[in-house]
Amino acid sequence: MNWSEVSIHTTAEAVEAVSSILYEAGAGGVVIEDPEILSREWSTPFGEIYHLSPDDFPTDGVIVKAYFPVNSYLGETVEEIKTQVNELLTFGLDVGKGTVTMTEVHEDDWASAWKKYYKPVAISDHITITPIWEEYKPKREGELIIEMDPGMAFGTGTHPTTVLCIRAIERYLKKGDRVYDVGTGTGILSIAAAKLGASSLTAMDLDEIAVRSAQENCVINKVDDKVLVKQNNLLDGINEKVEVVVANILAEVIIRFTDDVHRVLLPGGTFIASGIIGARENDVKEALAASKLEVIETVYMEDWVAIIAKKR
Repeated sequence: MNWSEVSIHTTAEAVEAVSSILYEAGAGGVVIEDPEILSREWSTPFGEIYHLSPDDFPTDGVIVKAYFPVNSYLGETVEEIKTQVNELLTFGLDVGKGTVTMTEVHEDDWASAWKKYYKPVAISDHITITPIWEEYKPKREGELIIEMDPGMAFGTGTHPTTVLCIRAIERYLKKGDRVYDVGTGTGILSIAAAKLGASSLTAMDLDEIAVRSAQENCVINKVDDKVLVKQNNLLDGINEKVEVVVANILAEVIIRFTDDVHRVLLPGGTFIASGIIGARENDVKEALAASKLEVIETVYMEDWVAIIAKKR
């Protein structure tokens, strides 16, 4: 089978939103070429444990590549992708050049080429993320391994927003806590929380592909007995109260459901919100305050922000 490679030249700020658009359009795989990865400094003593070639990355901006089977309606799909990328501007996201190009490739080329971008990486004091095809053994005491199949949906788990979230989960999650993971994507936050001692988790996403991806990753990581993955729109219809809610989604979406977060949190419960671009930090904090959620910590990585709030 022949495939078409659709490339979008964008910014680090818009990477996750652009990737979501591509997956929703039916992409069979996504590669993110971000030059920041070459110079990123992880604020842990472990750092990156792999090296990448500068020749594989653009000199400016970020290239997001997606792969679609060649068919009679591919042109319409690409036009819809262009429209949705342009619409990201209405959410205040800088999409950069926003150019969309298309080339044809053979299946064998794309099915394996993107794997060179994804190696094991220690992202926090306890968590190391590794692709399922890599053989990796723990290198330090207490190290927890999360195996991911990044070919399924929504990233590799090393994006700053995910790193901020997992580090916050490490700091605030207590053993036995119950957790809601809103907009779960690959399920990586639920997997991390389960391995860190959560007693039960509900991972929710509106996207069917994300739900299947999260379910499969939970099985791979042997936490499917703790994690219920379900298709759901944010916290709609969710009534049972829990100790922790995590959400790694766009600031615009977080702002819309802070009242529901307050509703489902137990007194003293914790809300960990990430996916927030720096320019929207104050907007999110205002929404949290209006929903009677008290901000107790704000953490930063590159242009991204994670906010931790408590229900008092």
